[in-house]
Amino acid sequence: MGCGGFTCLKNALCALNVVYMLVGLLLIGVAAWGKEFGIVSSITIIGGVIAIGVFLLLIAVVGLIGAANHHQVMLFLYMVILFLVFLFQFGVSCSCLALNKSQQGKLLNATWASMTNQTKTELERQLNCCGLLNDTSMQKELTTCPAECTRSHSCQTCGELMLKHAGEALKILGGVGLFFSFTEILGVWLAVRYRNQKDPRANPSAFL
Repeated sequence: MGCGGFTCLKNALCALNVVYMLVGLLLIGVAAWGKEFGIVSSITIIGGVIAIGVFLLLIAVVGLIGAANHHQVMLFLYMVILFLVFLFQFGVSCSCLALNKSQQGKLLNATWASMTNQTKTELERQLNCCGLLNDTSMQKELTTCPAECTRSHSCQTCGELMLKHAGEALKILGGVGLFFSFTEILGVWLAVRYRNQKDPRANPSAFL
């Protein structure tokens, strides 16, 4: 049977969803590992990563069951959800690639303002920096900063350190997101093709 046949499409769709499941489990595992070893203690960050992992895992399970059983309703649901995820991820990835230094600074300011004191303290300790940027609040930050650089009075601001690598990180994030968004549209295309195929095991007189 050709590559556009029922069995080939079924196997391809199952394989793609197994990959999605592995990625979902990896995200959950990385979040749990980060929490366990104290790399990140923010409940918001941990919860967000785990939520993405669980959501991807659920989509993959729906796609896998739908592909294995040639279930029309589940395949349709899978197609719709995956297409919406593709649109969202494509938009976010393009935004990451398009952000310039000025926009990165504004985004960093907004993110820092929304952080809890615990998350800020943890970040300062890990990056060995104090405060966000050189401003009037910098002196106040130095009095409570837990970083070791305060002993030698040679602290860099966390904003400077993060902005150094922000451009590169955003390019990587945008590139990876863009790549995976096209695997999602591939999943939608495979699901559409497979859903419209006649199951050779079914009753020949059955109407799909």
